[in-house]
Amino acid sequence: MALRSEQGHGPTSSRWDGGAEKADFNAKRKKKVAEIHQALNSDPTDVAALRRMAISEGGLLTDEIRRKVWPKLLNVNANDPPPISGKNLRQMSKDYQQVLLDVRRSLRRFPPGMPEEQREGLQEELIDIILLILERNPQLHYYQGYHDIVVTFLLVVGERLATSLVEKLSTHHLRDFMDPTMDNTKHILNYLMPIIDQVNPELHDFMQSAEVGTIFALSWLITWFGHVLSDFRHVVRLYDFFLACHPLMPIYFAAVIVLYREQEVLDCDCDMASVHHLLSQIPQDLPYETLISRAGDLFVQFPPSELAREAAAQQQAERTAASTFKDFELASAQQRPDMVLRQRFRGLLRPEDRTKDVLTKPRTNRFVKLAVMGLTVALGAAALAVVKSALEWAPKFQLQLFP
Repeated sequence: MALRSEQGHGPTSSRWDGGAEKADFNAKRKKKVAEIHQALNSDPTDVAALRRMAISEGGLLTDEIRRKVWPKLLNVNANDPPPISGKNLRQMSKDYQQVLLDVRRSLRRFPPGMPEEQREGLQEELIDIILLILERNPQLHYYQGYHDIVVTFLLVVGERLATSLVEKLSTHHLRDFMDPTMDNTKHILNYLMPIIDQVNPELHDFMQSAEVGTIFALSWLITWFGHVLSDFRHVVRLYDFFLACHPLMPIYFAAVIVLYREQEVLDCDCDMASVHHLLSQIPQDLPYETLISRAGDLFVQFPPSELAREAAAQQQAERTAASTFKDFELASAQQRPDMVLRQRFRGLLRPEDRTKDVLTKPRTNRFVKLAVMGLTVALGAAALAVVKSALEWAPKFQLQLFP
């Protein structure tokens, strides 16, 4: 009788546990939505809190919230759209034919099942957005993959607001990709291997021996992974993260993907073709929240300033988007995305450890580097919760966003 009783309670217990987990999830989600709206309704807007919400687990949760928060993260006045050009841009633009070809090939970027007429209308809007931004900013040069970023904004916020957001993004986060040459894009890609080397020198050395280079990550970087991820939910989750962070965060996220796939890479034949083929096929079932947390931790541990010499000493720092980022700040140093991440990381440390140099690791000590991976893994799960509750600072946000 006892055995039958225990067996009988099993499914009921499982259902109860599942119901409790769902209730807990819904409660956390409801709390986060309330915190986001509180930050939006603050006077002035609490942009630092919005950054934390965008970085923390689940990101901004819904497209409705993104339509309100993304403009704040980019310091764009959602009520002041760019003027419509009176010119026939399709006839005048030197990029029109290439843009047209790329947009026609973008069918899979639209939701499955969308009526053909609606999709075609959105594709026309996509062309118009791109041509208008290029016409208003002649210093920008179109690149293949740009449309993958623009279509994400179009689908989330609509044509009018997407134009404003992507224009700001193009002159800041994406600026390096829109140069006449790919020199600065290559420079950013050159950060990938130093990050991997800091965390996993064995994997780094294997990839160096295979001479795989970094070209496999090019489409990841210049489309913010929009071109390579099939699930739109994952794309917008990453956009929440990237918009709230430093312009170089996508390369850190690329690094954590490679690090996550360590064993697959090491099991490959050590040649360029094999390793490139593996890495260019990005898995669709990645643990995105864990990787986002780890990318943030690695940015704090190994900031771009420490990797710059290894990435490319010959590149002038003022030519990269990172140099324009200071001008793009919304307010005081506490508002900076890297400060948000650093505060999160420090919140995970014991008080007695906070004065220690835990963020940098000597490159000559490979055993220490391996320990960093353990630290990052340990911090990853906790970091998501800490972002929400353990930041013990109050941003002094005095800037009037829309005078």
